[in-house]
Amino acid sequence: MFGDLGEKNVSVKIGDSVTLNTGLTEIMDNDRIDWIKWKKDDVNTNYGDVNDVLAHIIKHYNIITVFDDALDGRFRDRLKLNKQTGSLTITNITAEHTGVYQLKINNARVDFLLTAYDEISVMEGDSVTLNPRLTLTMDEIQWMFGNENTLIGWIEWSNRITVYDDVLDGRFRDRLKLDKQTGSLTITNMTTQHAGVYQLLITHKKTHFILSVFDDRPDIR
Repeated sequence: MFGDLGEKNVSVKIGDSVTLNTGLTEIMDNDRIDWIKWKKDDVNTNYGDVNDVLAHIIKHYNIITVFDDALDGRFRDRLKLNKQTGSLTITNITAEHTGVYQLKINNARVDFLLTAYDEISVMEGDSVTLNPRLTLTMDEIQWMFGNENTLIGWIEWSNRITVYDDVLDGRFRDRLKLDKQTGSLTITNMTTQHAGVYQLLITHKKTHFILSVFDDRPDIR
């Protein structure tokens, strides 16, 4: 195997498990497998201190190691490495696990772009808070809505907050609140027009919230 084998998009619900597959049925004696998590989620950055090795297998020397204390321990007790295929399973996914994972098999490379999503249901007239559940530093935060990824909220690392509540015919007008400390987005007085997919982009990490809005008015016949 040689060269860059492209990238794969993987979506998983928060709390579930996901397996990143090598595509191998069996590891050969001369194979070396490395699983790497990019800290900055930039696959074009050179190797160095911008990535962490999560696991590796060196078949010839019978070395099989999982480094689940990497990246401040966010993977602790969550990583499982298949000794036969080299596939990596991550259990109990949180938003902290989104980003770019790189698989190296000898001289070949495959990138997995992992996106987590959450499903939320609310009643019409209620409020909902979409919480990133991430450790924020000096990150830029963007909230987008719908298939067109319409920007509805933006927090810059300088703590400048902008709400775009006049977009989409004003359906969000006077309904959006951003928390600069947590990055969370609150939508008040929900209607069915606010149902759909909300995308949170923090630097290059993506999390999706699938929001359903129900009308509980009695069925009058």
